[in-house]
Amino acid sequence: MTLIQRFALISIIPLLVLAGVQAQASEVSLDQAGLKLNASWMPAGEEWQSGPVLLMTHGTLAHGRMEIMATLQQLFSDAGLSSLSITLGLGQSDRHGMYDCATLHTHRHTDALDEIGLWLQWLKAQGAEQVVLLGHSRGGNQTAWFALERDDPVVKKVVLIAPLTWDEQAEAGSYEKRYGEPVSKLLAQAQAQVDAGKGNAEIKTSGFIYCADATATADAVLSYYKPEPRMDTPSLMPKIDKPVLVIAATNDESVPGLPDRLAPLAEQGEIELVVIDGADHFFRDLYADEVVEAIQPFVEQ
Repeated sequence: MTLIQRFALISIIPLLVLAGVQAQASEVSLDQAGLKLNASWMPAGEEWQSGPVLLMTHGTLAHGRMEIMATLQQLFSDAGLSSLSITLGLGQSDRHGMYDCATLHTHRHTDALDEIGLWLQWLKAQGAEQVVLLGHSRGGNQTAWFALERDDPVVKKVVLIAPLTWDEQAEAGSYEKRYGEPVSKLLAQAQAQVDAGKGNAEIKTSGFIYCADATATADAVLSYYKPEPRMDTPSLMPKIDKPVLVIAATNDESVPGLPDRLAPLAEQGEIELVVIDGADHFFRDLYADEVVEAIQPFVEQ
C-alpha cells in the first residue's frame, strides 16, 4: 500500500468557511485506529504543493472550525497561503464542535502529537513540500512539543499563538481555587489506579480542565495534571531546531504575562516575537488581521 493510499481521504465535504465569502474549505478525513479524524483543508490554487502549508492545531477541548481557526484560515487563503486546520479527536470518532463536558474524558494531552503526525503524513502524501506548524493556546504547546521531539524535514518553521505556559505551584493553586480541593488528591487517586494496572478506571472529579464535576479516566487525569515540565511552552522554544515565531497579546487573561516571559528569548535571538497590543487570547476582529500580517512574511521569507 502506498503512502498516498494509506492516507487517502475518507471523505471530502465542501463547506463555506464564513457566511458571505466566496472562498471554500473542504472537510477531509483520515482513519486512526478505527477513529475518524477531521480537518478543514484550504489549498491555495492548483499548484499549492510548492508553497508553504500551515498545519493548524486548536486549543483546549475546541475544534478546527472554532472562530479563531476559521478566521485565520480565511485570512490565510486571502493572502495566498494554504492551510489545514485539524480537529483533534479527543478519543471520539468524527468529532465536530466543542467537546461535551458530560462525556467521559479518555483523551490525553499528548494524543495530539500522534494526530499532528498523521496529518503531517497526509500533507506529505498530497505532495506538500514545505509545512509550517501552527498552534494556538494548548495547541501551541502540543505543536512545540511535536516540533521538538518528532522533527520532520518537511517542517520548515513553527508558529505559536498565545501558547500554553505551566508552573506546578500555580497550577495547583488554580485548581484548588476553581474546584475547592487540592489537585494532589485527584492525582493520588489516579496514580493508584494506574499503579494497579487500571489506567482506564473512571474517576469522578470535582473538575477536569474546564469541566466541573467531570468524569475522566486515570490515564487522562495524569496526562493533564501530573507535573510535566514540557507543558511549559517557553521552556521548549530554544530547543526547537526550526525558526519559531511567537505571537502574544497584551490583554491575554488565559496566558497572562506571556510577553514579558518571552522577551528575553526574543532578545537572545531564540525566537521571533510579535506582541499585539489590545488583543485578548482569541485575537478577535481586526486583531486576527494583525496575526496574519505577522505570520505571512515569516512563512514566506
